Amino acid sequence: MPAPTTIGKGVEVVTGQVPINALLSMAQKCPVMGKALNSVQKKSLLHTSGKVAKQPTQPLNQASVITHRHNKNPIDEHTTAATVAALKKSQQATINGCPYHQQIANQELPLDHSIKSRTFDYETLYQHELDKKHDDKSYRYFNNINRLAQKFPKAHTQNVREEVTVWCSNDYLGMGRNQIVLETMKQTMDKYGAGAGGTRNIAGNCNLHLQLETELADLHHKPAALVFTSCYVANDATLSTLASKLPGCVIFSDAANHASMIQGIRHSGAQKKIFRHNDLTDLEEKLQSVDINIPKIIAFESIYSMSGTVGHIDAICNLAKKYGAITFLDEVHAVGMYGPRGAGVAEHLDFELNAIQPYGNNGSVLDKVDIISGTLGKAFGVVGGYIAGSSNLIDMIRSYAPGFIFTTSLPPIVVAGARASIQYLKQSSKERHLQQLNTRILKARLAELDIPVCPNPSHIVPVLVGDAEPCKIASDQLLRDHGIYVQSINYPTVAKGEERLRITPTPGHNVKMTDHLVNALETIWRKNHFKRVTNWRAEGGRAGVGNDDLYTQPIWTDKQLKIVPGSGETTDPRIIGVTA
Repeated sequence: MPAPTTIGKGVEVVTGQVPINALLSMAQKCPVMGKALNSVQKKSLLHTSGKVAKQPTQPLNQASVITHRHNKNPIDEHTTAATVAALKKSQQATINGCPYHQQIANQELPLDHSIKSRTFDYETLYQHELDKKHDDKSYRYFNNINRLAQKFPKAHTQNVREEVTVWCSNDYLGMGRNQIVLETMKQTMDKYGAGAGGTRNIAGNCNLHLQLETELADLHHKPAALVFTSCYVANDATLSTLASKLPGCVIFSDAANHASMIQGIRHSGAQKKIFRHNDLTDLEEKLQSVDINIPKIIAFESIYSMSGTVGHIDAICNLAKKYGAITFLDEVHAVGMYGPRGAGVAEHLDFELNAIQPYGNNGSVLDKVDIISGTLGKAFGVVGGYIAGSSNLIDMIRSYAPGFIFTTSLPPIVVAGARASIQYLKQSSKERHLQQLNTRILKARLAELDIPVCPNPSHIVPVLVGDAEPCKIASDQLLRDHGIYVQSINYPTVAKGEERLRITPTPGHNVKMTDHLVNALETIWRKNHFKRVTNWRAEGGRAGVGNDDLYTQPIWTDKQLKIVPGSGETTDPRIIGVTA
């Protein structure tokens, strides 16, 4: 803000051009300027006290406000302009003729913070930003949902007697209430207490952390792994640290990447090139535009959480090798869910091979991926994030990433629970199988009713609504009228016009619950006249809905799920032969 100037009898001048107050104080000692100042003060300032009127704040680059220290009211702006003009004229007339003036004119003058004016209105800005969210209907409402471990997937609302069925949890396999996990955590808490005690560097590194990292490295067929407080932190810290260390690094990022990856890329300061979602041609064209000797990172996901689409892992790894890049694969929504041991989609691509040879350098796609990030807070049912890769990479991130170094580590109770969950899911596939079967049933039932589901081969069921306000209405009606909780997903999580209900079946959802959900959705679609697949197709499609060319086979095959007719594994006719 421009500094105020005291010219006479407590009167200040604010100007965005000349910090006059400090200059005047020194200029009064000048034999030439002193006389000019006295003349100006007598002519202009002794007669301004009666010319007081309130005025709105003027632009700061103008000499526009005069404030009296006693009454704090602006004085006539014409007098102000005349005063400042006279001062500038006197200053310019004498600057070359007075050695003293030349000396002080060349000095850097201190800032003056003595003006008593209004400060910035922070609360108004906060409210303005909130108003924008309300106006475009993207304001987020957090429902009070308390999941019940003994009644999964049930929860109670703020009223403990009001129970609802949760259909949108990321605890995909219900491992948050697995008895082995819970017992492990109880025993660990009794032995080691509740907290971690510090950062990994200072009192927060215990044997359980090291055991968990060994377990994760083995899961992904990598030499080493590193645990973070969340996968948001893992992605941000790893990408920002790695790219900042690679000289001249260029990052190639899928347009649909998660916010944590985008933030890490921004924090790195590296050049970035965004390629169209899952578009291998666009990616290769962008790779060709960069010298092969320049370090490059291709950052992408295995399963994109809001659409359920799947990244082209093998093909992207091949492009990376061809153009001298390394790959960073986010398996957050896939770990625990895919592969014979739950390592994710990269493991699943060579299902039979990895089932027989569950270790590195077996020739699978998993070996091609340089860096894998994952979470402990979704299918594994606890909390935390991690990366897996080469020993040198992990040690470098451990040594340089602020997001790892300067934060309290995960408590032993959490680490032990996560390790127990991973060990369990390495051996048990029944949870994965049942989750996939329930997903197939739900998708088939909704397709029969022409209710729009964004086509994808994964476990996610995105039901397209296409507008923020109706999407919130649908979510509210499900909760209020049907006792079903499905959160509405709006911008910026998804693009405007692609708002949706993101449904995630679990092994705990039975046929009765599925029937209730399908009937509730049909009731809401009829009541509100929401668009169906037929309507979207007539409009050219949106978010994949209405585009019949996007039909995809599920990642899990009938054979892998052991539901080939005649196998005896299931007798439900709605499952046998269902492929979407």
